[in-house]
Amino acid sequence: MIRIPRTVVPAAVCLTALALLTACTAGAATTSGGYAGAQMPGMQQQAPMTLAMPQPITANPNDPMKSQLRAAKTFDLGLLLVDGTGYTIYRYDRDTTDPSRSNCNDACAAKWIPVKTGGPAPVDVDQSLIGQITRDDGTQQVTLAGWPLYHYAGDSEPADTSGQGADQAWYPIAPDGKKITITQDQWRENAFGL
Repeated sequence: MIRIPRTVVPAAVCLTALALLTACTAGAATTSGGYAGAQMPGMQQQAPMTLAMPQPITANPNDPMKSQLRAAKTFDLGLLLVDGTGYTIYRYDRDTTDPSRSNCNDACAAKWIPVKTGGPAPVDVDQSLIGQITRDDGTQQVTLAGWPLYHYAGDSEPADTSGQGADQAWYPIAPDGKKITITQDQWRENAFGL
């Protein structure tokens, strides 16, 4: 006598019911190629979900979403500041905070794009820490805790931090204005004991 474990019987019953339901539904096809009456009573057909794809940093410095400040919790680096499209915001150690002043101009500002004023309201960021300065070229730049804020043109996707540690002066900034010095590699080494 062959004994079937008790856990196999309910699974077999469910699979049989699913096969019968599929067979009955497939038989309801109409000649036009659609299905007539194939939907279960009380169930509504849903449209497929569309997921927004990340947008690259554009050359347009006036994109308002690039000027929005948001706090974002990342898996490996904790809370960091991003813009409205999810791209990392940086601070530059060679800038000054008292008074606030940017020391990144001309070619530097082409690579490290200043965060311009005029974006939507910040999200999960203390409004009292946000300010602005007038740059050497006359444009307005957003500051956080006195630090002028930048995007890195080399970041290719949201939450990318490829500019971190560049020239030992560029770092992602936390929503409280502190720099984030731990890298993703260092976090992995600590987390997984590598």
